[in-house]
Amino acid sequence: MDKKVLVELTAEIVSAHASVNEMKKEDLLDEMQAVFQKLCSLAGSVSEEGEAAPQEVKPTIPMSKAFGADKVYCLVCGKAFTTLKKHIMVSHQLTPKDYRKQFGVPTKTPLVARKYSEAKKKIAQEKGLAAKLAEGRKKRGKK
Repeated sequence: MDKKVLVELTAEIVSAHASVNEMKKEDLLDEMQAVFQKLCSLAGSVSEEGEAAPQEVKPTIPMSKAFGADKVYCLVCGKAFTTLKKHIMVSHQLTPKDYRKQFGVPTKTPLVARKYSEAKKKIAQEKGLAAKLAEGRKKRGKK
């Protein structure tokens, strides 16, 4: 499909959505980009000349800065989050496995901010969830 046709379709889809929902400028631009990317993927990636092109996405920020203590940054769009799983599924239609493969993120690297993970771990320990889980597994094993 020709790039011009995809741009026109994107404009129609986003304008229809914007006509019934109040959107900020940034939201409108993000939505246009997301819709265009989705249409390109559905149509088979299109280059400037209208020929099929390999879909290679480069990270928006360096890998070393993407996974911090307070925030993790999406390598597709560069936005900061405490956890990436929901964002990459909803905004970029990528599973964590596909996301890791696309950007070469090691499987041992969590897609969650370290401080957030530590806070959740501390809460679980305070509530004694590990002991309760072990007890529950033990009971199930007896039946």
